[in-house]
Amino acid sequence: MFDNKKFKYAAYYAIGVAIVILIINYMLVDMRTQPIKYNEFLKMLNEKQIEEVQVATDKIVIIPKADAGSGKKVLYTANLNDPQLVETLRSSGVTFGAPVENNNPIKSFFWNWVFPIILFTLIGRLIFGKMDKKFGSGVMSFGKNTAKLYAENETGKTFVDVAGQEEAKDSLVEIVDFLHNPKKYAEIGAKLPKGALLVGPPGTGKTLLAKAVAGEAHVPFFSISGSDFVEMFVGMGAARVRDLFKQAEEKAPCIIFIDEIDAIGKSRDGNIGGNDEREQTLNQLLAEMDGFDSSKGVVILGATNRPEILDKALLRPGRFDRRVIVDRPDLKGREDILKVHIKDVKVSDEIDLTSIAKATPGAVGADLANMVNEAALRAVKNNRKVVEQEDLEEAIEVIIAGKEKKDRILSAKEKKIVAFHEVGHALVAALLKNTDPVHKITIVPRTMGALGYTMQLPEEEKYLVTKEEMINEITILLGGRAAEEIEFNIVSTGASNDIEKATQTARNMVTIYGMSDKFDMMGIESVSNRYLDGRAVQNCSDKTAAMADEEVLHLIKTAHENAKNTLLENRDLLTKIAEKLLEKETIMGDEFMELVKEYQGIELEPENTTEKDDVSGQ
Repeated sequence: MFDNKKFKYAAYYAIGVAIVILIINYMLVDMRTQPIKYNEFLKMLNEKQIEEVQVATDKIVIIPKADAGSGKKVLYTANLNDPQLVETLRSSGVTFGAPVENNNPIKSFFWNWVFPIILFTLIGRLIFGKMDKKFGSGVMSFGKNTAKLYAENETGKTFVDVAGQEEAKDSLVEIVDFLHNPKKYAEIGAKLPKGALLVGPPGTGKTLLAKAVAGEAHVPFFSISGSDFVEMFVGMGAARVRDLFKQAEEKAPCIIFIDEIDAIGKSRDGNIGGNDEREQTLNQLLAEMDGFDSSKGVVILGATNRPEILDKALLRPGRFDRRVIVDRPDLKGREDILKVHIKDVKVSDEIDLTSIAKATPGAVGADLANMVNEAALRAVKNNRKVVEQEDLEEAIEVIIAGKEKKDRILSAKEKKIVAFHEVGHALVAALLKNTDPVHKITIVPRTMGALGYTMQLPEEEKYLVTKEEMINEITILLGGRAAEEIEFNIVSTGASNDIEKATQTARNMVTIYGMSDKFDMMGIESVSNRYLDGRAVQNCSDKTAAMADEEVLHLIKTAHENAKNTLLENRDLLTKIAEKLLEKETIMGDEFMELVKEYQGIELEPENTTEKDDVSGQ
């Protein structure tokens, strides 16, 4: 039995090829021949410009001499049945006669039909083959699955390659063990989870974890992005879902990994009367996940950083049975990730990865990999054979603030303003309690817009922040503007980034963390997109929001006054350190603290530190 669809497509293809051949033949004939008038034909005879004439029933074919000026074209004209034509041809001395029929019909048929069909078939396959590689499916196979299939061991990743996500790995170990020993679970009546949803910020290693699961289980691995299901042709996304699960059942046990599943799994709430392509694809995915038998060993892994927008039907048990959080790594996790990425890099024996891990709170695996690579590039640039500690420290600053901008030359006045601004941050941080120690102060401009910055590094990892610490953070942020006002009695644009961060921190204290006396523990805003931008959604009336704005302003004003008072009480120290910074352009934390201790006559010991990094406009 013939497949009707395939037969139809083959027929369309054959007809198309035939039409193209006819058109090409007509064009080739038209290029080789040229019509002329009968009187022009007679004129050429008289002027001896013709080499041969073939007289047919309806036309006269004229082959001109090489020097006749008609190029390589064969001329023809209508046969007017002139009774004197034969006599005229004899007198002109040309060779003439009737056209000679082709006495080899097989050869003629081959060159006129078979050869063109073979030629255009090869050209068509060449063109369509390239399209197949580019788009993942044939031109007539829009509904075919486009997932990339990795055979056993082809992912090249195992749990050894995944660091800093021990909890996530533990959640996936059972899936690997089930794929290895299904009988052990079947005996007790346990069923393999149909799916696991990997949730976390970008760059934390969700895709890497999925590949590691397949590498550990030694099973085929189908990898596809959610956007690959969405097509301009209606129904093709659903067809691809069907084809994907059909192939997966044939390859079972195996793993299907759908990256960025929110592209097709978005909630259907609010789509009144909608029946778009994305919704059809989601419905088909839900049906397939319900329909396949988990005992065959087909596991679905999905990854997203927007779980809050996924359809509830997709998240229920029986479809995605587990939610695996792949969050930002802690201090130990960052150190382990650095060890993984640095194992293939030649490094100095004096490298201290713990200090680098402490300097990068909030960094994800992708950030740390980028930092290691930047450090290696810097080592090569400086003609060194190994990566040293200073390369890694500089790489952190490059990622945070950009490269040094050597062509930006500040005027003496601007440089002085920047110096006092940065010392204002650092001095407030040193004089307040429960703040992070200052690691570095610099007034060297950076490519990301910073004319200088103050870097603070924590002494230990923290997971809770107190109200006092948040107020101190706001005070430190406003210390730069306060120093400008005290020394120059001006305000500049350099504090724009400081103001933005201080305002956001104060707003979070009032609206989310319940740190306001006026609103007590009332939640005025809630966080959405927590794994992306952490944007807040308002949960109150406009009147309450206006009152919250007043409370935020009160916090900022109080912190601003505290910063000014702190710097006024230590005006001489502010000037002394600023002059030192103008002279050296960069002051490290140890040197800065020595100046502070010398002035105060006491030791300042920061407590309970957390990272603060100022990359403001100044």
